[in-house]
Amino acid sequence: MAHDALFQPLKIGAITAPNRIFMAPLTRNRSHSDGVPKPLAVEYYRQRAAAGLIISEGAQISPFAKGYLDTPGIYTDAQVEAWKPITKAVHEAGGRIACQLWHVGRISHVSLLPEGGAPVGPSALQAKTKTFTAEGFADPSMPRAMTLEDIKATVADYAHAAKQAMAAGFDMVEIHSANGYLIDQFLRDGTNQRTDEYGGSLENRTRLLSEVCAAVTKAIGADRTGIRLSPAGEYQDAVDSNPVATFTAAVKVIKSFELAYLHVIEMMPRSPMAANADEVNAAVRAGWDGVYIVNGGYLPAAAETAVATGHADAVAFGTTYLANPDLVERIRRDAPLNAPNPKTFYGGGAEGYTDYPALQAAQ
Repeated sequence: MAHDALFQPLKIGAITAPNRIFMAPLTRNRSHSDGVPKPLAVEYYRQRAAAGLIISEGAQISPFAKGYLDTPGIYTDAQVEAWKPITKAVHEAGGRIACQLWHVGRISHVSLLPEGGAPVGPSALQAKTKTFTAEGFADPSMPRAMTLEDIKATVADYAHAAKQAMAAGFDMVEIHSANGYLIDQFLRDGTNQRTDEYGGSLENRTRLLSEVCAAVTKAIGADRTGIRLSPAGEYQDAVDSNPVATFTAAVKVIKSFELAYLHVIEMMPRSPMAANADEVNAAVRAGWDGVYIVNGGYLPAAAETAVATGHADAVAFGTTYLANPDLVERIRRDAPLNAPNPKTFYGGGAEGYTDYPALQAAQ
């Protein structure tokens, strides 16, 4: 068998993954406007159920957490009911699936939020990036700084969403603390200019992270909770003056909760990275002794090396999995891979979603 290291089982908290080939969370913008997943998502996830673990596309934890058109939620009962056939299909196909809990923070637009409200974030700093609205890509709207009451309510939203994910049949949740979204915004001094107990010192900037980890683990258990970081990335205009210190502190906080896994985006092609990216990633890896999942431009040979050498316990594939629903079998046979079509990544229907050919059909 090709790539033997990738085909060993892995205990991750409350579950055991049959292999080390994971599916990374991938925003696809194919839900209803109210955050209810469409029926086509059942087939999309079913096709990829051979993954050791599927990590779902980000699901909003509240109406105020939304930042992009037609992304799913996990806070209403209607959303839960629509996720149930998805998780059932994955389980019937022998798979395991985690729900990524998402709050975009300042990366949003008034057209996407209740009553045209402003996005929220740690500070009133507009992001130099783009979001996706009914009119296409647009600049994010000017955010307002969260009040202490906002923060308290948001922490409760994470706990509620985690419980909803369990009700929907997910095996685990992943706290999205990466890519310049809300928790990442609080961690970094380039996006967090608060002067209260949530800003300034490392202890203060990691406070929201700690409170969310505490709330989610209390709600569903640490053995069903993972987390994602992008320590070396500077996505969505999220920068930090000393990412080694910031993310060393963040990992120390995460470690104290004994989460099921840490999922790290080491790099993302064509995205800005910290000047000392390798040093940042190395510091995070050195600080974590639990299940360690890596992501970022990996192809099968590099993934095999990462796991075989002990650098990682598993590798999460993003657009490679998007384009290869039978990626596990392709890696097993060392078969050629389909190329992804970026024109169909966001929005649309079955094209570029459920119609990528499986290996037998492609041969």
